[in-house]
Amino acid sequence: MTSNQARTGAAMATGSMLSVQVGLALSLTLVDRIGVEGAAWLRLAWAGVLLLLLVRPRRAAFTRPAFLTCVLLGVVTAGVTLLFMAAIARIPLGTASALEFLGPLGVAVLLGRGRSRFLWPGLAALGVLLLTQPWSGTVDVVGVGFALAAAVCWGLYILLTQRVGDAVEGINGLAVSMGTAAVFSTLVVGPVVLPRVTPEILLVGIGLALLLPVVPFTLEMLALRRLTTAAFGTLMALEPGFAMLVGFVVLHQVPGPAGLVGIALVVAAGVGAARTGARTVPPVPAEVTG
Repeated sequence: MTSNQARTGAAMATGSMLSVQVGLALSLTLVDRIGVEGAAWLRLAWAGVLLLLLVRPRRAAFTRPAFLTCVLLGVVTAGVTLLFMAAIARIPLGTASALEFLGPLGVAVLLGRGRSRFLWPGLAALGVLLLTQPWSGTVDVVGVGFALAAAVCWGLYILLTQRVGDAVEGINGLAVSMGTAAVFSTLVVGPVVLPRVTPEILLVGIGLALLLPVVPFTLEMLALRRLTTAAFGTLMALEPGFAMLVGFVVLHQVPGPAGLVGIALVVAAGVGAARTGARTVPPVPAEVTG
């Protein structure tokens, strides 16, 4: 049962990562027309609208602390989306994803237990170094800074997503958090972005919002009900590998030999984390009355 739970959670997380990277790569095609902040806002705004309309979160599903946690998750979600889009506009997608992975890696090290606390994250970190190769070439300091800020937000996102998933029934919490992210991102970048929006761009945004963040964030919330935050954080090591693969296929960014070795290491770390990372049965969210 526990093994099946871990495999199911790992499959959900893997599907989420693939959807994220395809969505990010396709989002870059809009950058010239609406800017990096516009591409991020478009996905967040549509995701918030779609989830609120489809889920229609019920007041009875939330306690006051749970609702506030959903709001905080929404702010963090907007932060990681806006910051990461700013990063990949300046540095390669695979490199940005590898740097952003430092957030989940920190969660894995801080909250992991036993030998695997350092084994799988350490292996993943070595793979990330080979993917990013910070010792070679010139570094876009601003791009790296955006990616590291996104890493902090991603670490917080993992912790808050599991808390919301445990406290709120179904995906009611996700609908509230994405609605919050839509409002927050509109307040932050709306004045710059809205004048550039056309009906065609709005229609494209619906498809992008499904790829990222509606489908992946739903899968991640469900995965975090089955995996520990430490295992999930380490499993996210697969994301730089997916990023490099999608970058190669969609953006024609060709990895070198070190990058390929790095992918192999992060895949091994992700598999190891998934095999040992099942949670005990999480609490069932209680229906709130009154």
